[in-house]
Amino acid sequence: MRKARGDGKKHTAQQTIPYETMYPDGICRVKDNLFSKSIEFSDINYQLAQPDDKTATFEALCDFYNSLDSSVGLQLTFVNRVAGQGDFSKSIDIPPQQDGFDDVREEYAAMLQNQLAKGNNGLVKRKYLTFTLEADSLKNAKSRLSRLETDILNHLKILGAANKPLDGIFHPDGDRRFMFNWKWLVPSGLSTKDFIAPPSFAFRNGRMFGMGDKTGAVSFLQILAPELNDRLLADLLNVDGHLLVNLHIRSIDQSEAIKTIKRKITDLDAMKIAEQKKAVRSGYDMDIIPSDLATYGGDAKDLLRDLQSRNERMFLLTFLVVNLADNKQQLENQIFQTAGVAQKANCSLVRLDYQQEAGLMSSLPLGLNEIPIQRGLTTSSTAIF
Repeated sequence: MRKARGDGKKHTAQQTIPYETMYPDGICRVKDNLFSKSIEFSDINYQLAQPDDKTATFEALCDFYNSLDSSVGLQLTFVNRVAGQGDFSKSIDIPPQQDGFDDVREEYAAMLQNQLAKGNNGLVKRKYLTFTLEADSLKNAKSRLSRLETDILNHLKILGAANKPLDGIFHPDGDRRFMFNWKWLVPSGLSTKDFIAPPSFAFRNGRMFGMGDKTGAVSFLQILAPELNDRLLADLLNVDGHLLVNLHIRSIDQSEAIKTIKRKITDLDAMKIAEQKKAVRSGYDMDIIPSDLATYGGDAKDLLRDLQSRNERMFLLTFLVVNLADNKQQLENQIFQTAGVAQKANCSLVRLDYQQEAGLMSSLPLGLNEIPIQRGLTTSSTAIF
C-alpha cells in the first residue's frame, strides 16, 4: 500500500474521476486553470416540426455555434438510462376516483404497463450542455462563466439547470436514491467524489471496462459520409439500453482556419505541378493527374469559399459513444445495434482500444476531452447534431 500511494497511478474510483473541485454554484475546477459549468436543457422535437420551423431552428443553432470563440470549449452530453421499474411503474399508475370512469383508467393504465414492458419507454433521457474556459483564478472564472451562461441561455432558451448529472451517470440503474448536502462535507471529511463515485472501476480489458456491476465500452464515431443526416443523433438516442453520447466541439480561430486551408491548397497545387512534370517526362498528357489530387483540391477550394463568403466557421468535433450493459453478451448486442445505426448514416463506430478509461472520463459532463481524435466540420455540418 505504501508503495502504491507514491507511484503516481490512480488506485481508487475517486482518483479516477478527473476533476479537482466542485463548488456549490455549479462551477467545476477540472484542472489548475480549466473551469467548466454544466446546465441541463430540454430538447425541441425537431423531426416533427414544419420545414420553415426546421430552417429557423437550424439557422439559430448555426448562429449559436458561430458566437463561440476559440477559447471556449463546448460539450453536449446525451444520457439514456433505464429507470427503476418500480418507480416508473408507480409514476404511470392511475388511482381510481370512484366516479364511474375507473374501468377506463384501469384499461389505460394496463396499456401503459404493457408498453413499458415491451418498449424503450423505461428510458430516462437527459441532455446536458457543458462549457469550459481557462482562467487564472476562480474569481475570474466565475465572472466569465456567468456571462457565457447568460449568452448561451439567450441563444438556446434552455429551461432548468442540472444539479446531479454525475451521479446519474455513475449509477445508471436509477434505483439508488442520491443523497447529498453541502453541509455534510466538512464534518464527514468526504469530498463530492465520495458521493458520486461508483463502487469500482476496472480497466483490465483494452476493449471494455467495468463500472460497479455494469460492463461498458467506449467507441468513437468515424464520420465518413460526404453529407451528414440530421436523423443520425436521434436514431442513436433511440437505441435500447444505457447509452451516453458525447460531442466535444471547439471552434478554430477564423483567420487561422483560412491560413491552414490556404496552405493545404498550396501543398496540393505543388503536388499537382510535380505530377504534371512527371507526366511530361514520361511522355503522356500532363492533364492526367491522380483523381485524389483533383478531388481534394476542389474540396479545399470549396471549403475556403464557404469560410470567406458564407459566414461559415471551422470546428473540431470529437464524437464519443458509451454503451453500458449488465453483462458482456448484452453489451455486444447493444454495440452491434448502435453500429448499425451509424452504418445507416454512412459512418463507422470504432472501439477505442486501450483508451477506455480516457474515453469514459471524456464522456462525463465536465468539458474535458482526453481523446485526440477530431473531425473538422463547418458550422452547418456541426449544427446537424
